[in-house]
Amino acid sequence: MTKPEITWQDFEKVDIRVGTIISATDFEKARNPSYQLEIDFGDLGIRRSAAQITALYKQEELIGKQIMAVVNFPKKQIANFFSECLVMGVYGENKSEVTLLTSSLPVKNGLEVG
Repeated sequence: MTKPEITWQDFEKVDIRVGTIISATDFEKARNPSYQLEIDFGDLGIRRSAAQITALYKQEELIGKQIMAVVNFPKKQIANFFSECLVMGVYGENKSEVTLLTSSLPVKNGLEVG
């Protein structure tokens, strides 16, 4: 089942950017297994995010990976951590396996996805 139709103006409000993961650590206080990520978005700076991607990714293989993230949500507090962007991925059938959205070729950090 698809979600309700949106307008082009609705889509234009979502700011999706490319960033490179520069650190990944276990998020021990999260309810579900998660990592705390630091992501370099170039001119937008470094932002932090909590991501439930532990089923398919080890911390060390995340470093240097370019990902897509929504950067214009308000900060969200999760336990003692403030998430500053939403890392995007594709849910597996049981939603515990998330495959990150990445660029097929290297691009400059901070470029807009559209």
